[in-house]
Amino acid sequence: MNFLADHGTQPTTVLQLAFGAMAAILFLQSGLDKLFNWKGEKEFLTSHFQKSILKGTVPLLLPVITLLEISAGALSAIGHVMVHLGYGRALGLLGMLLGTASIIMLFFGQRVAKDYAGAAALVPYFLMCTAGGWVFTHSHHPLHRLPHRPLSPASHPVQPPSM
Repeated sequence: MNFLADHGTQPTTVLQLAFGAMAAILFLQSGLDKLFNWKGEKEFLTSHFQKSILKGTVPLLLPVITLLEISAGALSAIGHVMVHLGYGRALGLLGMLLGTASIIMLFFGQRVAKDYAGAAALVPYFLMCTAGGWVFTHSHHPLHRLPHRPLSPASHPVQPPSM
C-alpha cells in the first residue's frame, strides 16, 4: 500500500514541492536582502574582494547575482505552485537551474576571495539545487505519461468467433 498514491500523489511530486519551497525561500530571501540592503552589501563585497582578481567588479557583478537569485527564487516559488496545481514542472526545473548557476557564481567568488569556509558553506545549497533539478527532470506523475487504455471488445481488430 502506498499512502501517497492512494491519495493521488506520487513521492516525486512531494519532493518537487519540497525542493521548490526550499529554493524559493533561499533565493528570494538572499536576493531581496541584497536588493533592500544594497549599500551595505556593496560595501561588504567591495571589502571582501579587495585583494582578489574580482577587485573593482562588485558594481557589475552585484546586480547580476541579485537578479539571478531573485529569478531563481521566483521561478522556484511559481514552479512549486504549478506542481501543486498539477500544471507541470518546467518552471520549477528552471528555478533549480538558475539556483545552481547562482551558487556556482557565489562559490567562485568565495574561492577567489580565499574565503574557504564561506565556499564550503555553499556546497549543501549546490547539492540541494542539483538534486532538485534531478527530481524535477525525473517525474513519475501520471499527467506526464500517456494513459494506457485497454481496447474494448468492439474496437478490437480481431473478433472472437461467435458460437
